[in-house]
Amino acid sequence: MYISILTLFPEIFQGPFDCSIVKRAQSQHHLNISYINIRDFSEGSYKTVDDHPYGGGQGMILRVDILDRALQHAKSLHPHASTRTILLDPQGTPYTQKEAKKLSGYEHIILICGHYEGVDERVRALVDEEISIGDYIVTGGEIPAMVIVDSVARLLPGVLPKPNTTTDESFANPTGLLEYPQYTRPATYNKVSVPSVLLSGNHKAIALWRREQAKKRTKRRRPDLTRTS
Repeated sequence: MYISILTLFPEIFQGPFDCSIVKRAQSQHHLNISYINIRDFSEGSYKTVDDHPYGGGQGMILRVDILDRALQHAKSLHPHASTRTILLDPQGTPYTQKEAKKLSGYEHIILICGHYEGVDERVRALVDEEISIGDYIVTGGEIPAMVIVDSVARLLPGVLPKPNTTTDESFANPTGLLEYPQYTRPATYNKVSVPSVLLSGNHKAIALWRREQAKKRTKRRRPDLTRTS
């Protein structure tokens, strides 16, 4: 998979993407990430990419013509790949594991990182969809881009060593429930012991226990999910 990130701050990705699963995905050639500096498509010696909003208001707005040029360049990098273009914006559709799974099926994902007060409204007509990682505001689209890259990378075939790893966890399992409680050594710590059923070797009983615990946890922590599970 190819991922192109349109950003004003390409250097911000160096730390998070140089370790753990995303690094492994890149080193094993399952994932190729390119960073496109939006300023490279601006005009003039000052490399200005934003301007004051028409009608007045707070902050500066990223210009549609500059973003469009950057976007067309990104598309030209892999012209024959199945491509999905995404604007990262707090007004977008809330991001879910289902969306991550859908995105993992594309060959090329283009992420546009907004900044300042936002983007010119006409940018929205240039993309396939808009995504929000939650009902809160961060400085720019770079952190949301990291979230999407990480969540998609781990779903790519061959990235994680065990194929069932991504299907048994919260939001991804067929039941729609949160994942059941997990334990490991020591068997007792601070007078709290691992449930005896997990030490029994009875796989049928363990599966039943995990199912019931998943139901209880989901009902307690995310009752909204129980309406569809």
